[in-house]
Amino acid sequence: MRSILILFGLMATLAVAGTPMTKITIHVTNQHDKPVGGASVIVRFISGHSLVKLGRGTKTEWEVRTSQEGSVTLPTVPQGKILIQVIAKGYQTYGENLDIDEELKTVEVHLKPPQGQYSAH
Repeated sequence: MRSILILFGLMATLAVAGTPMTKITIHVTNQHDKPVGGASVIVRFISGHSLVKLGRGTKTEWEVRTSQEGSVTLPTVPQGKILIQVIAKGYQTYGENLDIDEELKTVEVHLKPPQGQYSAH
């Protein structure tokens, strides 16, 4: 019985160590292809590997701000489906689900100006 538990623990450790990871760089620009600095970028791991396989110590959500050049590079994230949201003052909020399966991924985000408000009253 003890050897089965040790074997199970070893397999769980190998599963965590073998989880494929990706380094993501996100470039945020406006409608004129100018960089948007100081934009909030939220990246959330949605699915692909269970949290048991990832391990409790694996981070699955990040919230950062873009540099003056409009870019941000995240530490490695688990491969699978992720949600990227970008929020910047004076622009529409951007959101997209992406399937990530490469070791390096660059995501280009083009923010749009806000739409006009209309009222029927």
